[in-house]
Amino acid sequence: MTRTSQDMEAKERMAQEKRTIGTMILNRPEIMIFIAFAIIFCAFAAVRPDAFLSMINIRNMTTELAMMMFLSVGMTFVIVSAGIDLSVGAILVFSGVCSVLVMRTLGVDHPLSPWIGLLVAMLTGTVWGVVNGVFVARAGLPPLIVTLATMGIALGGARLLSGGVDLTGVPRSLVNTIGVGRVFGVPVLFLISAAFTVAAGIVLQRTRFGLHTYAIGSNPQGAERAGINVTRHLLVVYAISGFCAGLAGYLTLSRFAATTIAGHSMDNLKAITAVVLGGASLFGGSGTMAGTAIGAAIPVTLASGLVIIGLPSFWQEVAVGIVLLAAVLFDQWRRKRREY
Repeated sequence: MTRTSQDMEAKERMAQEKRTIGTMILNRPEIMIFIAFAIIFCAFAAVRPDAFLSMINIRNMTTELAMMMFLSVGMTFVIVSAGIDLSVGAILVFSGVCSVLVMRTLGVDHPLSPWIGLLVAMLTGTVWGVVNGVFVARAGLPPLIVTLATMGIALGGARLLSGGVDLTGVPRSLVNTIGVGRVFGVPVLFLISAAFTVAAGIVLQRTRFGLHTYAIGSNPQGAERAGINVTRHLLVVYAISGFCAGLAGYLTLSRFAATTIAGHSMDNLKAITAVVLGGASLFGGSGTMAGTAIGAAIPVTLASGLVIIGLPSFWQEVAVGIVLLAAVLFDQWRRKRREY
């Protein structure tokens, strides 16, 4: 074999390895997202290591990530099924307001008050999710329009019930055990969200329900022909999203000891950003909970880092919007690569 032939074979092997790596990244976008997260984290750590890597900031970021994960888990199911839910932030607020009102009626010192408040928040969120599902799955309306409408209704309803002001009266036991509680220095909220995300990931990846969700997102007509009740399944998917938002509303009460009506206008955008960054396609049929977890960490890290380096807080919204746009462009590029 001549030296020229050996060089050509070596170049071909290198080209094949590059194609293999490129295909792996294309099929597993969470790898690229993790690399992007690591770069962002290291950049802020290098600029302000004293503040960014402080224990207080790390705890704040993990707590913020925990809150975002509850919304993002529900959003993952919706986006994988080729839907969208813009109402999660408003449902969070509405569920929190209802929960506080019930707990105040029972009495903040009543031993059952936190448990009944939890039940009310989860039930309220689930009902809103079912409403979304009925209009999307049964009435056949576009999910963008349906959830945009319910977002306005839920947020307006929350303001009517609360008089437009934040409500206090959250049981101190709830705040102490969950809101500011720690286990070996790790926030309880983060531990709860981690367990919740793992359980949701198992449902999505390892159960028939998850398989049907992917099938509906990829080809709803084909899923129907395969015997899947698409209408019922989508109704359950939106109910799950509402349930997650209701649970997030209750846990937000434990964190702030009050409702935070004006603090969730960007929650739907952040949740969508987390899911799309994690590799899910807005056209449905793809996505993982592991990818969503990594994707959720990027907006949280950006928000914390931008504040620490001295930029005004409204730059967070700009950064999240840019990141979402980049993620959608990457998804489009990835789809075109697969077609060719």
